[in-house]
Amino acid sequence: MTAGSGSGEVLFDVDGAVAVVTLNAPDRRNALTPDMARELIGLFDEVDARPEIGALVVRAVGKSFCAGGDIATLTSAGRDPAAPEAYEGMSAIYDSFYRLGQVRVPTVAAVRGSAVGAGMNMLLATDLRIVATDARLLCGFLKRGMHPGGGHFVILSRLIGREAAAAMALFGEEVDGARAAELGLAWEAVDANAVESRALELAARVAADPELARVAVGNFRKEVAGGAVSWEVATQFERPAQMWSMRRSAAD
Repeated sequence: MTAGSGSGEVLFDVDGAVAVVTLNAPDRRNALTPDMARELIGLFDEVDARPEIGALVVRAVGKSFCAGGDIATLTSAGRDPAAPEAYEGMSAIYDSFYRLGQVRVPTVAAVRGSAVGAGMNMLLATDLRIVATDARLLCGFLKRGMHPGGGHFVILSRLIGREAAAAMALFGEEVDGARAAELGLAWEAVDANAVESRALELAARVAADPELARVAVGNFRKEVAGGAVSWEVATQFERPAQMWSMRRSAAD
């Protein structure tokens, strides 16, 4: 790999034609802060600006892929969701996984440990997921007293269908990596120590021709990622409901 860069909480490397973005805040289980989200957006912009890059892998350090939005950020936003700083901070978190979904190269999530809430949105935003057999995948919004956000219902249900999406997003069902692969939530479940190497293997394959990879993934998303409501529209539907639920929780 080339020498890495990043703030410390987000790392960026390039391995041949594959970019690797690493969530590196294990002390808080890689929960997203607004600053971390903004840095992710900047790195996704960098991937797009470098035509020699043909694929992107998103991975994480520690026992969790991503525990969702940072608790302090969510609590602060819940006190007054309309306050400019709170609104902008939550927008940055939304924008980070939405921006991942728009990156111009094929994307792979390498998922070990747990993924909850916004962490689920992060892995759902990618084109393909390789997960550890013992990974723990949980929507978790309602358990926290929050309405889902970020277009969660759309990006989950377009992968696994209405029934499974209802079970996970409404009824709080948790699935492991093996079940995720059965549902179509992941391409493959492998031993935890093989997750990243398998993700990099697949990414390197498509990245061998970066120009073709960019054209192909653009058309792939146009042709297969549609739904009754677009992801962008769903994000706007969910935002006021989530902000209401956060304010309600803060008032308790």
